[in-house]
Amino acid sequence: MSDAEDVRRICLALPDTTEKIAWSMPTFRVAGKMFATLPEDETSIAVRCPKEERDELVLAEPEKFWIADHEAQFAWVRARLASIDDEGELRDILADSWRQAAPPRLLDAHPELGFPGQS
Repeated sequence: MSDAEDVRRICLALPDTTEKIAWSMPTFRVAGKMFATLPEDETSIAVRCPKEERDELVLAEPEKFWIADHEAQFAWVRARLASIDDEGELRDILADSWRQAAPPRLLDAHPELGFPGQS
């Protein structure tokens, strides 16, 4: 099972990522733009997710994904760490969120990480 330290390690391994405490929780930013948080008791993550995809995600896997009420108007989704299959899935989720926040110069410099929406 993945935990907060796995999230931290994976996030900080992504290019130009920093950790910053905001709203009393760890947040991870690429080039200053937030792409992941470890809310509350660090048993879940909040990540960027296009609104049109997140509803589908929540419907398909409600035990894993949900939308926090205060984030409903934003393009974010929550994922329960205990429900994430393995470290590879956690890495994919975090890298996808990173790609959505990263500036074009970083996407261009790191083609191995793909582009938002690509597998």
